[in-house]
Amino acid sequence: MNVSTAIHRTEQTVRVGHRDIFVTDAGSGTPVVLLHGGGAGATGASNYSRNIDALAAHFQVIVPDMPGYGQSSKQIDHSDPFGDPAFAMRGLLDELGIDKAHFIGNSYGGAAALRLAMDRPDKVERLILMGPGGIGTTRGLPTKGLSNLLSYYGGEGPTREKLETFIRDYLVYDSSAIPDDLIELRYRASIQPDVVANPPLRRPSGPTALRTLLRMDFTRDKRLAKVQAPTLVVWGKDDKVNRPSGGQALASTMPNCDLYPVANTGHWVQWERADLFNSLAIDFLNNEA
Repeated sequence: MNVSTAIHRTEQTVRVGHRDIFVTDAGSGTPVVLLHGGGAGATGASNYSRNIDALAAHFQVIVPDMPGYGQSSKQIDHSDPFGDPAFAMRGLLDELGIDKAHFIGNSYGGAAALRLAMDRPDKVERLILMGPGGIGTTRGLPTKGLSNLLSYYGGEGPTREKLETFIRDYLVYDSSAIPDDLIELRYRASIQPDVVANPPLRRPSGPTALRTLLRMDFTRDKRLAKVQAPTLVVWGKDDKVNRPSGGQALASTMPNCDLYPVANTGHWVQWERADLFNSLAIDFLNNEA
């Protein structure tokens, strides 16, 4: 189905292995893949609603719903929360006939993009990471924001109130900027029966929990220091989900990594500071920054 917007978009479902990946595509030129965060009800097009058109004026923008989210298949490998979506995105590139692409990833999507750069550096041209997961995951207690995210499907189950609390109190710096219809859209997506039955992102448990946690902590992976892809890390100084100190950890470990802290901004930099982010991304991906 085609969607008419300021920048023409197309939507398609691509078979990748045993899963279907729903993809929004816009623009032309060098391919840039946008990977969304792992919060309840997240989708590619909604998380990047303020970025797709701006980026598509310069690049071919590919925006998937990652496995477990939106209109993509819900089968996911909980034993490797970042490696599984990275594997799926590698397969997506292959199915689309794309040898190599730039990747932009927020939070969970940032962790998936970074894992892909470690697993298959030949697939990644440049990286932009916004508050990515996987940086010090096993070191210290999780933030309140991350705990809130991981407990969404626990207890009494998903509710609109729980989702609104996460978005307004933890996802952004200025909660008044969040419209009610965005919360409603996310809530409706979060209560799909197949999502409730198999939540895509949850707290590791059971006998394999420690192994899973260790796989989620890139600071314990020696390959992190070998990632050669030019990388821009953009991190809100008031991020309550993933600690902003992770930005400096990446900048001091990765050989070609620049860090841009953003004042008065939370976990959702690309939404809260869209104009700034779009400008930074376009310049960096055009190798002008």
